[in-house]
Amino acid sequence: MASKLPYVNQPGSVIKIFEKARVAETPERFTGDFLQTTLGYRGGNYLQFIPLAKRLGFLESDGRPTDVYRSYRNGATSRAAMAKALRTGYHELFERNEHADALSRDRLKGLVVEITGLRSDSRVVQLVCQTFEKLKKIADFDAPQSSEPTQQTEEDSMVPQPLEPIPSTVGRDIGLNIAYTINLVLPKNGRGCGVQRNLPLPAGKSPKKVANGV
Repeated sequence: MASKLPYVNQPGSVIKIFEKARVAETPERFTGDFLQTTLGYRGGNYLQFIPLAKRLGFLESDGRPTDVYRSYRNGATSRAAMAKALRTGYHELFERNEHADALSRDRLKGLVVEITGLRSDSRVVQLVCQTFEKLKKIADFDAPQSSEPTQQTEEDSMVPQPLEPIPSTVGRDIGLNIAYTINLVLPKNGRGCGVQRNLPLPAGKSPKKVANGV
């Protein structure tokens, strides 16, 4: 595909192929043989479906179906999966207008011309618009998008967790009591009631006089 945006030469066939793929058994790899033999679409133009599916995120580069492919096969999530695929394959449209799926045909065409740089009457521009409009008919852009759960790594599990505070009632429940003993040193002559302190001696004073508060 020469365009930055995906398209096929027969846009009317894409919905039919997707519907056939949805009811068929998920292949180990989605190949040309699977498309022609299992789904029954033979011919060179139909083979364009495979690179389209890769651009939309339905297939890996080697043709293996992705989780989006499997989600599309689930009737409950089929339309949401297609909406997710269109946001992937046509991400440049949605980067310029997050509601690209709701644009009128003329405004959609204007965005395609802006992105591709092609003439407005280009056949490729028409095919891009037609392919996008066909696929959005089987998509639901209002459905909630499923998100993959984050996995805890081994490094994250080694991060120490904060300890829970000990309840203030623990001491009372186990009968814990704390006592303090204060020793007061009183002068031998009985004068004064202050606590003896070790202070630097002023000049000319004896230790006895300082202790007596003189």
